[in-house]
Amino acid sequence: MLTLTLCTLRARWVTFVGSFVALALGVALLTVTGLALAASLDAPDRAPERFAAAPVVVRGQDTLRVPTPAGERTQRLALPRAVPGAVLARLERLGTVVADRSFPVRVRGGRGPGELVGHPWSTAAFAPYRIDTGRAPRTADEVVVTGGWAAPGERVRTDRGTLRVVGTVPGLGFEDAVFFTDARAAELAPLSVQSAVDAEASAVREAVRDAVRDSVPGSAGVRVLTGDERRYADADPDRDAGALTALNALFGTAGGVTAFVSVFVVASTFAFAVAQRRREFGLLRTAGATPGQLRRTVVAEAALVGVLASGTGCVLGAYGAPPLVRWVVDEGLAPAWFTLGDHTWPFHLAFWTGLLTALCGVVAASWRAGRTAPAEALREASVDAGAMTRGRWLSGLGLGLTALVTLGLALVDDPGDLLHRKTYVTRPMLLIAAAALLAPVVVRPLTRLLTWLPARLPGATGLLVRENAAAGVRRTAAVAAPVLATVALTGSLLGAVATLDGAKAAETRERTTADFVVAAPAGSGFDAAAVERLRAVPGAARISPSASSAVYVLEDGVALIRSDARAVADPGALAATARLPVARGRVTDLDDHSVVVNEEWEQHTVGRSVRVRLGDGTAKTLRIAAVLRTGTGDNGVYVTAANAAGAPVDRVDVALADGADADADAVAAGLRGAVAATGGRVSSRDEWAAAASPGSRGATRAGLLLVLGIALLYTGISVVNTLVMATSDRVRDLAVLRLAGATDGQVLRLVAVESLTVAAAGALLGLLVAGLDLAGMGAALRLLSVPAAPVVPWAAVGTAAGACAVLAVIASVVPAGLALRRRAVGSAGLRG
Repeated sequence: MLTLTLCTLRARWVTFVGSFVALALGVALLTVTGLALAASLDAPDRAPERFAAAPVVVRGQDTLRVPTPAGERTQRLALPRAVPGAVLARLERLGTVVADRSFPVRVRGGRGPGELVGHPWSTAAFAPYRIDTGRAPRTADEVVVTGGWAAPGERVRTDRGTLRVVGTVPGLGFEDAVFFTDARAAELAPLSVQSAVDAEASAVREAVRDAVRDSVPGSAGVRVLTGDERRYADADPDRDAGALTALNALFGTAGGVTAFVSVFVVASTFAFAVAQRRREFGLLRTAGATPGQLRRTVVAEAALVGVLASGTGCVLGAYGAPPLVRWVVDEGLAPAWFTLGDHTWPFHLAFWTGLLTALCGVVAASWRAGRTAPAEALREASVDAGAMTRGRWLSGLGLGLTALVTLGLALVDDPGDLLHRKTYVTRPMLLIAAAALLAPVVVRPLTRLLTWLPARLPGATGLLVRENAAAGVRRTAAVAAPVLATVALTGSLLGAVATLDGAKAAETRERTTADFVVAAPAGSGFDAAAVERLRAVPGAARISPSASSAVYVLEDGVALIRSDARAVADPGALAATARLPVARGRVTDLDDHSVVVNEEWEQHTVGRSVRVRLGDGTAKTLRIAAVLRTGTGDNGVYVTAANAAGAPVDRVDVALADGADADADAVAAGLRGAVAATGGRVSSRDEWAAAASPGSRGATRAGLLLVLGIALLYTGISVVNTLVMATSDRVRDLAVLRLAGATDGQVLRLVAVESLTVAAAGALLGLLVAGLDLAGMGAALRLLSVPAAPVVPWAAVGTAAGACAVLAVIASVVPAGLALRRRAVGSAGLRG
C-alpha cells in the first residue's frame, strides 16, 4: 500500500510540499525560540567591578530576612541601611576604612556620556583606576573623569556645579565615573551604605560578629563581602538576573505563542491534505484496500513527512537563532553579553513536537479516510458533506465553553489577573482554536452573507463565488483558519496592550489633580533647598513632596509581600493635589502611626492594625487609615515621611493658586528654574499621564513586536501555503469553467474574488475572537473601577487583514494562472 501511495506522489506533490513547508517552518520557529529561551535560563558569573582590588567590603543591611514556619523569606530593601558607626569604629582599628558613595552627575549642554556617576576619589584605587593624565582632585570643584570626553584643564557645567577636570583615568567599561574629593562626595551624598576595609577578611568577620554579640544596634544585617561576593557592592548587582528574568518571560511567551500557532497551522494543514484525497481513497477502496490499510498508509505518510520536515526545521532553527539574539541585544531587550549556549534540548523538543503534531493532525483524518466508501471514487460533486464530525463538535464546543467559563471565574474571583501579560497573551488561544474547529458551521452562512450583493449583480462571478465557497466548506474553513489566527492575534495582543496603556493613563489622569508634576532624575532626589525653591514659585499654591519607598507585609504567615509606597510630607497636601481611588476611609487621616493600603492586601479593614516592615526593614505596627481600590495594580501604599527615613524626595505635585490658570506658562517656567540645578523635569498633568503608559517604552514595544511578529510571519506563510494547496486541487474545476466558455481572465478574476471572500470570512471570525477577548478585559477594568474602555487597534487589524487578502489573492491567482497554461480538455480529465 505504501509503495502504491508513494507512486501517486507525483500527482499530488503540491500537497506534499505544502505539508512539508508548514511543518518545517513550525519546527524552525520552535527551535529558534527554544534556543533563545535556553540561553536565558543561566546568567554568566559576573566578577567584581568597582571593588575588584579591595580586600574586604563591608555593607550595611540591604536584605530583609523574615523567619516563617516554611523557612526564611527574603526581599531586597528599598532603603538599604548604613553600616553602624560603632561597627565602623571597630573596623578602623584593623586598617584603613574608606566610605563609598555613589550619586548621579549630569553634564549640561549635551556633552559627555549620557549617564555619569560620582564617587569619592579614595575608592578609585579599589577598581583599580590609575591616573592617566593630570592629578587627583584636591578642592571641592576639582574632579577626575574616566575616558577621554574631557581633558585636564577643561571646565564642565553639571547639575553639581561647574567642575574643573584635573585628571583622567582609563575607563574600565562598566561605568562612566566622575571622582570628587572625599569631603565633597560626602556633601553630595551624605548616606554611605558600604565601606572598603584594608584588613584581613577573617579579622573583619570576627569584628562584625563581636558587634552582633554585643548587640550593637543595626549590626545584625551587616554583610562582609570577599572574593566574588564583592560584586554585590557594585551598582545593581542583580541586573543580570533581572535581565534574564525579563528575557525568560519574553521568550517563554514567544515560545508559547509560536507553539500554539505552529500546532494550530500544522494540524490544520495535515488534516486538510488528507481531506483533499477522499476520491483517491475511494479508488483504493474500490481496488480492494481495507480501512485499516488506508489508516496505516496515512499515518505512515505523516510520519515520513514529519521526520523529514522536523529535521529540516531543526537545521533552519539553528541558523535562525543567532540573528534573533543579535536583534534582541541591538534593541536593548538583552544585555550585551547575551549569547546562545550549547543547549541541545530545544532541538529534541522541537523535533518531537513537530513529529507528534504531524501524527496528531492526521489521526482524526485517517479515521475518516478509513471510512471512505468505494463510491467516493465515482463522486463528481464537490459539495463537502460531514465536515463537522462528532469529535470536532465536542472539541470546538469544549474549548469555547472552557474559554468562557474560565473568563467568568476570573471576573468573579480575580479580575486583575486578566490584565497580566501571560493571561492576555494565552487566553485568545482557546478562542482561536474553538473558532477554527467550529468554522465549518459558520463559513457557509458567512460567505453567503458576504456574497449576497455580488451574487445579484450582472454576471456569473458573484454567483459562482458564493456557490464554490459554500460547497467547499472544508476547503473554505482550512483557508480561513490562518487568516482567523492572524487577525485574532493582532487584535487581541495589540488591543490588550493599547487597552492597558489607555487604562493606566486614564487612571493616572484621574488620580492626579495637580497642575504640574516635578520629577527628579532617576536615582537622585531633591534636597530641602530645592523643595523650598519650588514652594516659593509665584502661583504655586500647594505643593506635595513625596519619596519612593516600600512596605513589606507577611501574608498567610509564609509569604513576604513587597508593596511600592509613596512617603508624603503632608497628607493634607496629598489630598489637595491627588484624587486617590479611596474605597473606604480618608487619606487625610494618614499620620505617622497609620498607613494607606489597597484592596489587594490580606488585611484591608479601616481601623485595624497591621504589622509591617518599612523600607529600611524596621518592624512597625500601623493602623489602616484608608483603603484604595486595586485598579490596574499601580495604586500602591502611602505612608508619611517619618516612616521612610532617608528616602530622598523624587516627586513634587504642584497645584496652582486660584486664578493662576492664565499664568500656567509662567509657573511652569518658574518650576523649571527652581530645579534646573538638579536636572528635574516638569510635566503637565496630561504629559505625566501619557508618560505613565508602559506601551510608550521602546523595550515593551520591541518585545511585543517580537512575540507578534514571529506568529504573524508564520501565519502569513501559512495563508500562502494553504491557498496554493487548495488551488492546485481545483485544476479540473478551472478547466471545466474554460470548457464552458469562460476566458482565462474571467477564471482568474473568479479565483481572486473567491480568495478575497474567504479571507474576509476569516478576518471577520478573527475580529469576533479579538472582540470577545477584549470585552473580557473591559469587564475586568469595570470591576476594578478603572475609567477606561477596551481599545480595538483598527489600523493594525485592517493592515493584517489587508496583508492576508493580498497574500491570498497572489497565492491563488499565480498557481491558477500556471494551471491555465495547460489544455482545458486534458486538465478536465485529471483530478489533482
